[in-house]
Amino acid sequence: MDISRYTVEIKNHAFKRALERGIYPDLIEETLLKGKKEIYGKHGIKFINEGAKRTLICVGQIIGTKITIYTIEEKN
Repeated sequence: MDISRYTVEIKNHAFKRALERGIYPDLIEETLLKGKKEIYGKHGIKFINEGAKRTLICVGQIIGTKITIYTIEEKN
């Protein structure tokens, strides 16, 4: 799946919560571009970037040519 074909939108609430958790925009961008992509259900998608210290997960939805990110979380 080539993400460059899609328009990516991060919801304001998800972005604010990510900043509160210490997840900065450069880490979010790296997860979206280089992370493993898992498609689930009809429209759901997860971007998973496993690092040495922590794993970042961005959960979103694909509709047409738009990916909307609703949740950004960290897994230790």
